Amino acid sequence: MLTTNYPSESIVQTMEEAEGIGNLDAKLIAENLSAGFGKKRVLDEVSLEFKENAVTAIIGPSGCGKSTLIRCLNRMHEVTAGAWVSGQVLLDGENMYDPSVDPVAVRRKIGMVFQKPNPFPTMSVFDNVAAGLRLNGARDRGLIAKKVEDNLRKAFLWDEIGDQINQSGASLSGGQQQRLCIARALAVEPEVVLMDEPCSALDPIATAKIEELIISLKETYTVIVVTHNMQQAARISDLTGFLYLGKLIEYGPTRQIFSNPRSELTERYISGKFG
Repeated sequence: MLTTNYPSESIVQTMEEAEGIGNLDAKLIAENLSAGFGKKRVLDEVSLEFKENAVTAIIGPSGCGKSTLIRCLNRMHEVTAGAWVSGQVLLDGENMYDPSVDPVAVRRKIGMVFQKPNPFPTMSVFDNVAAGLRLNGARDRGLIAKKVEDNLRKAFLWDEIGDQINQSGASLSGGQQQRLCIARALAVEPEVVLMDEPCSALDPIATAKIEELIISLKETYTVIVVTHNMQQAARISDLTGFLYLGKLIEYGPTRQIFSNPRSELTERYISGKFG
């Protein structure tokens, strides 16, 4: 039976210990974030900063609260019946849970890519990417066409399917569908991109393309990725947070988390002793 010894400090490793990373500003901050369903608590007083123009990986065993955490960051958690949230999520200093803030506006600023590719099946590739633009009021066909191409290029997809943009998005391969969903999320110009295990349903070749894409996106966006794959977290992220039983056990530069974790629980997890 696994016993839990939480570290004396809620975050046992600071981001400033990584050369360069510590100089980046925090784009998104979770403060004392707790969440659950009914009487069940899934997150317990999680506080952490997500650096601007960096990739942060969230790791931990199944059921530890990883997906709940990122769903709280863009207020998707609350759409589930019985869900509750306490604490704050600050985007550029503004509390996204302030009563005056529109949840729909939050989701435009903090986009989400889900575990399973979910292109709109009745829409073409073009219309999948254009959907959010049109929903936000875009009507200029030339502008929409340019943005569709720009975001398909950002998603490393244009050169593969540029001549198929009028075909159904559902006709693409699984990896291409996931990159289409990323292009769709980018089209509405979010500031933060959340990804919930975006490669779990993909083969190694498709996964490699998504990982390359994630690394490229940090030039423009703040990227937060939930992953169960330790090797993937080590490859793509600048920072890593380890969750266990709803608590943040350790958070810091990925290189140090994987080479010299300060929590014994972190070391046991990343070495495969449980999880």
